[in-house]
Amino acid sequence: MCIRDSVDRVGSLVGLKRGVGQSPRPSILLAAHLDELGLMVSRIVDHHGQGFLRLTNLGGVDRRHLLGQTAVVHGREALTGVLGGLPDGLLPENARGQAYTYDHLVLDVGLSSEQLRELVSVGDFVSFRQPLRRLQNGRVAGKALDNRASLAAVTICLEQLQQRRHLWDVVAVATAQEETVYLGAYTSGYARRPDVAVTLDVSHAKGPGTNDSELSELGSGPLLGLGAEIHPAVYRALRDAAKALEMTVGVEPNATGAGTDAYALQTAGEGIPSGLIGIPLRYMHTMVETADLTDIERAGRLLAEMIARLDDAFLPDLRQELMRPDKRQEESQ
Repeated sequence: MCIRDSVDRVGSLVGLKRGVGQSPRPSILLAAHLDELGLMVSRIVDHHGQGFLRLTNLGGVDRRHLLGQTAVVHGREALTGVLGGLPDGLLPENARGQAYTYDHLVLDVGLSSEQLRELVSVGDFVSFRQPLRRLQNGRVAGKALDNRASLAAVTICLEQLQQRRHLWDVVAVATAQEETVYLGAYTSGYARRPDVAVTLDVSHAKGPGTNDSELSELGSGPLLGLGAEIHPAVYRALRDAAKALEMTVGVEPNATGAGTDAYALQTAGEGIPSGLIGIPLRYMHTMVETADLTDIERAGRLLAEMIARLDDAFLPDLRQELMRPDKRQEESQ
């Protein structure tokens, strides 16, 4: 059974599901980040007594999508406002016909300058107000599917494991601040000292205008990361679990890294053998990120199958895996 969840010092949510193997049991850590993109108040501007907020980027927002969005500034109280700017024809000539910069965007909550300064300070965070919407054919769109999609997949995994016998302990972590400094992955990897870790995150999917054959289609199934951050034995365990489920999976090669919590976990403490599962996502880092629910469900089932197959022989095999290059090359083909 899962013990009570706890929140650690940096804001990550940590849960434990104990295995049935002999104690002391090995453990696997599942990481899916809980933070989302946002903005930060950089200035409070007075215009004829009315108050407006100038903003700066927090976590890699695509500013081409900001104009016209609804957002919430988290000051002394939560204030809903709109992200607006001058009409294109009223902008300086050198700024026309381009994406609005942070110098030309404001968050307008409808308060006077005096009222605004009482409730909001420079450095307050701003989040986007965009509901999850159901599209056709089992697809959904909304903000922060990077990485709510993976949190849902971890939840599905834990639900599946309620019906499965597994020897290893499972540490599930909703990690904080992945979009900025991988903070929750570093700290949870160090504190929990798992024997193996698997990160779940989203990956770019094909859409209009994308001709890259390496990108996957929505609904085509989860992706297995392969590259510098990935231990070959963990990759093989995920691939073997997919075969056992007769599940189609793709491979996402990242020679120098995928920009996920896998990097932090691989280097946390003494180093943690890590794997990566990607969920295809369109329109990443916007407020209308789009995913296929079947990809999310399959990612959760894949992870549960991999965990249920972990046995006492896995760790000795993992230690020897890097010494068998010929076998790895054969298996990756």
